[in-house]
Amino acid sequence: MSLRSGGRQLSFELLAGAGDLTADDADDISPRSLPDTTSDGQRRRRRRSKRKRGFRSPPIDEAASEGEQPRGEGGGDAAAAFRITDLRSAVETVCESSEPERSAASCVSYVGVELRQRTVSRGERVLAASAEDGASSCGSSTRESAAAAAVAADVAAAAWRPEANGGVKKKLEKEESLDWEKYMKENSNILGEVERIDNSPFSYFLGELYGGNSLRSTIAVGNEKKRQRVYNTMFHVPWRCERLIVAGFFVCLDSFLSLLTIMPARIVVTIWRVLKTRKFRRPNAADLSDYGCFIVLALGVASLQMIDISLIYHVIRGQGTIKLYVVYNVLEIFDKLCQSFGEDVLQVLFNSAEGLSVCSTDNVTFELMRFLLDEAIAVVAFVVHSFVLLAQAITLSTCIIAHNNALLALLVSNNFAEIKSNVFKRVSKENLHNLVYYDIIERFHITAFLLFVLAQNILEAEGPWFDSFLINASLVFLCEVLIDAIKHSFLAKFNEIKPVAYSEFLEDLCKQILNDKPDDRQKDLTFIPLAPACVVIRVSTPVYATLLPAGPFIWRIFWILLWSVLTYFMLAIFKILVGLILRCLANWYVNLRLRRKQHVD
Repeated sequence: MSLRSGGRQLSFELLAGAGDLTADDADDISPRSLPDTTSDGQRRRRRRSKRKRGFRSPPIDEAASEGEQPRGEGGGDAAAAFRITDLRSAVETVCESSEPERSAASCVSYVGVELRQRTVSRGERVLAASAEDGASSCGSSTRESAAAAAVAADVAAAAWRPEANGGVKKKLEKEESLDWEKYMKENSNILGEVERIDNSPFSYFLGELYGGNSLRSTIAVGNEKKRQRVYNTMFHVPWRCERLIVAGFFVCLDSFLSLLTIMPARIVVTIWRVLKTRKFRRPNAADLSDYGCFIVLALGVASLQMIDISLIYHVIRGQGTIKLYVVYNVLEIFDKLCQSFGEDVLQVLFNSAEGLSVCSTDNVTFELMRFLLDEAIAVVAFVVHSFVLLAQAITLSTCIIAHNNALLALLVSNNFAEIKSNVFKRVSKENLHNLVYYDIIERFHITAFLLFVLAQNILEAEGPWFDSFLINASLVFLCEVLIDAIKHSFLAKFNEIKPVAYSEFLEDLCKQILNDKPDDRQKDLTFIPLAPACVVIRVSTPVYATLLPAGPFIWRIFWILLWSVLTYFMLAIFKILVGLILRCLANWYVNLRLRRKQHVD
């Protein structure tokens, strides 16, 4: 069959490297052309040739073009021959079909494949095969012949894929490169998995010893501010708070001694003036206030004298240990309520005294009735408060005398309940100021309770009791000091209050002692010594009764007056010492604070 016939042309446009073929290659494989009988087939052939122009045959190796004979045996040549034979048979089957099929399908181009191989021993490069496919296709009206040609072209392209740079393509090593298990063993952490660690105890201990977790890795490193905060909590706040409480305690003691010494002296001077001039003059507000307080004190002592302390003592002692500190806590709550209410009652009483002292003659009856009503309310309020303090003192005495660790249970429950109720609350600076004042008053009340316990031991104790009393009293005081220090330290820490605030509180207290702030009474320490004085007088009277000698009634009255005068002078001297020392210290501290402020400014 000739290469060209009757105006037909072979379509070798698909083969890019057709010009490099040698004569030997042309002798091995010759193209075939089938006649085209229709002009419609020519048009379809041209269109199919244009669609297949994108396909290019692989370049031919230089060695193959020089006419080297293909070498190699076995699998490589057999596989190549098998693929080419199959390709040719598939194409020729389509081309050599029957005449009716050729007339229907027109013409199918013959695909010529030229293969050259060369095998290099011991890992040399494998012969690169180049194939040229030339096909001159005549158009066909049926889809089956076009599909067969397309399949043949795809098979040829898939069989020979040259490298991008036109070099020789190496044969894929199947067993080594596609061995997934071996690859995963060599690259065990390809999926980002955590490597297994040695789980032996010794290795774990060494790992923790040299590189394990530590507190430094979980807690941030502090600075000077943190150090100052620790020092404030441990040293500065407890010291300044205790200094303020001690100063406030002596302020309360001064007020207590003033009630027992200054107020009776004023009343005696007023009565002496009336008796000397024999002219009754309307008393001023201060005199009326002193009369009212003296009446409250006298009626309070008289009311407590009618109470049997032994009966209350046995009733409280008959209760269990748990009920003892429950009773004490309840009485302490009522004590604080009575303090707040007593302050309001005294303010109302002093207002009525001032109104009575300046009222006109027409309103004197109304003002007098109001003053008497307020006085009755004050008597009832302070008698109740005195009874609460007396019951609290009896409860403490019961815990001290008992030998079943009742005092320890009382101190632990009472003090730590106080910490729980105060420490974890948000308080302001003003509330902290009031809280310190409540602690000062509580410290003074505890002192009054211990005096009651001392008096009861003097009257009823048998055997050596003083050492035991000192130990118990010291334990109570130490627990109170410790609890106050802990409470205020953590209150200042949690609320970010600096220790200088307690110095400011002490400065305000010193100004109160010096009467430098007569207008601002909101920051004053308000202590009403009427109820504690009633309790102290009530428990001191039996002690003085034991000192009276036996004899006639007049003789006993003489000794009563003598002991009363001696006690008064002792208290007056004590009051003078306490008052003068307080004023000197207050003046010194106020000047010190003033100099420090000027130095800072």
